[in-house]
Amino acid sequence: MTMANRDSQGLAPSLYVGGANTAPPELPQVRTFMRSVLRDLRALEQMLDGPLIESGLRRIGAEQELFLVDAQGRPASIGPDLLEELGHPALTTELGRFNLEANLNPQIFGGRCLRSMESELNSVLATVQEAAQRRQSHVVLTGILPTLRRSHLGIDNMTPLPRYHTLNNVMTKLCGGTFRIRIKGTDEIHIAHDNVMLEACNTSFQIHFQAGSSEFPRLYNAAQVVTSPVLAAAVNSPVWLGHRLWKETRIALFQQSVDARSTTHQTRGQSTRVSFGESWVRDSVLDIFREDVTRHRVVLARVFDEEPAELLAAGRPPELSSLRLHNGTVYRWNRACYGVNDGIAHLRIENRALPAGPTVVDEVANAAFYYGLLSAITQEHDDVAQTMPFDHARSNFYHAASHGLEARLHWTNGGIYTARDLILNELLPAAHEGLRVAGIHDEDRERYLGIIEERVRSGMTGAQWALNSLEGMSDQGTADERSRTLVTATVERQKTGDPVHKWTLATLKESPGWRASYDTVEQFMTSDVLTVQPDDVIELAASLMAWNHIRFLPVEDDDGALVGLVSHRELVGLLGGQRHSEAVAIRDVMCCDPPTVTPETSAVDAMALMRAEGAGCLPVVQGTQLLGIISESDLFNVASLLLQEPPRRRPRSRLVKAVPRIIGAGTGHR
Repeated sequence: MTMANRDSQGLAPSLYVGGANTAPPELPQVRTFMRSVLRDLRALEQMLDGPLIESGLRRIGAEQELFLVDAQGRPASIGPDLLEELGHPALTTELGRFNLEANLNPQIFGGRCLRSMESELNSVLATVQEAAQRRQSHVVLTGILPTLRRSHLGIDNMTPLPRYHTLNNVMTKLCGGTFRIRIKGTDEIHIAHDNVMLEACNTSFQIHFQAGSSEFPRLYNAAQVVTSPVLAAAVNSPVWLGHRLWKETRIALFQQSVDARSTTHQTRGQSTRVSFGESWVRDSVLDIFREDVTRHRVVLARVFDEEPAELLAAGRPPELSSLRLHNGTVYRWNRACYGVNDGIAHLRIENRALPAGPTVVDEVANAAFYYGLLSAITQEHDDVAQTMPFDHARSNFYHAASHGLEARLHWTNGGIYTARDLILNELLPAAHEGLRVAGIHDEDRERYLGIIEERVRSGMTGAQWALNSLEGMSDQGTADERSRTLVTATVERQKTGDPVHKWTLATLKESPGWRASYDTVEQFMTSDVLTVQPDDVIELAASLMAWNHIRFLPVEDDDGALVGLVSHRELVGLLGGQRHSEAVAIRDVMCCDPPTVTPETSAVDAMALMRAEGAGCLPVVQGTQLLGIISESDLFNVASLLLQEPPRRRPRSRLVKAVPRIIGAGTGHR
């Protein structure tokens, strides 16, 4: 769900500020732009009660985001190259070079619209897949790619368009230079990052539903309610950076990855740019647009020539380009959209919460469930806001993202149910009726809602398939090999077109090869690192080493920055088996400038450095931050594996060729 791709209201990329300049917009430009936004809001207010906004007609649409991976299941930064080669009108850029987006044609809601959506999506993806295969790469549909690593999230992997760099500069400045992520699930992750590329970890299947201006509040409120159970059944993003987090980790990650609030604004509870919202819509779509202008500063700006008042006087709908541009930088999970097609204005609800994948038919089934519930709940309730507190709707959403089908959800009748029971006993019958009333073909209704029912009964969501597969491989291979196997198995199963509840679990027998798990130190370093601080006593370091059978301890400060390294040999020599009358601090004995490597350092370069420095270990750092450590035993294990592998016909890698020389030389024990 990339931020600066297009604003999801139909604006072309050229409308974004920046050009060759990637600096934030100047204050005079921001002020002029905000005047245009307010002018657009006044124009929209005039339009709401008139004939210029289409009503009485339902249309649906979708946007498909996707990952590109190489033969080893790792991100393939070929998106811009594929776009240039294909020139396909439905395809556009995403923030990351390893992402693309496909925009589908709108469909009249009824008849075979869902089948048409599936057919068009399969066609577009087949075109991308064919081009990717010519580069030994593949398309994969998943909410978060399991093989993503911190090294993939640098500015060098950002799509090289000025608007992305503009947005990165503005957002980074607003947040004080650091985006902080903290998510707790089965595992817990807490990291700091210096750019917006964290957002490129997420891909979604965004679906649209057109609404007339008078009915917009009740339809939007209904969309807020039904999103939670649909998401619970659709979860497909359980792993990020090797950590098992939420069933739909995208929700937490995206909300935090573009959180540009200052510490003061966070303390005051100011809402994030990515949010579920703060309240029900009471009067009109203006409630949403006004709140977003109130709460969120301008980050992209441009002066447009349009004069909405003149167009309204002539009986023509304005584009409201300034309002749409600002709206494109605020990311509600159900976003209100205004657009003009063929001289006719319309409003629509854009649902951004559902993940990409696991397959096209799974995605269309999720869409069918959403549309059916939206139709059903608006038939049952004049306004669902009268039957459920907003806080219940919001808590439902985050519970569904965190726990999937096991989430406990409040419902409109006042009851609390597991998502699984609510879907099977109440919501699937309602969705069937909603699609029937909308005129969806019976065969398609049974096809797509049948997939939802079988998925929910089996409990085999995309997230659960991934977690079960990883658990089955837990005592085999390396973590990197397991994650690559998960991705390449996903690619192969997606090719069959079978929905995820019919998939067999991934096994290490399907591994694309263990060798690629040792290309860089990031893939096999120890990230659960024991450390000490400079003012700790040396006896603590000695005890930690003895208890955990290790010979080296990195020394870090309160902020996690590496400041030194202490070795077992140094401590043994100092302690000499005697008790000291005075406590000696680690800073007095540590090596203050140990050799280090970055996550991207190749294994062979790490071996060479260890040999040249006579080092027994190498801390792995990003900037000054300690990320992990590799020891000489780690590298000897890699070398041993490579030497034991049977010879292949293909030329040996640089690492294999270097092994005998490095092992023969050995390392020291610094």
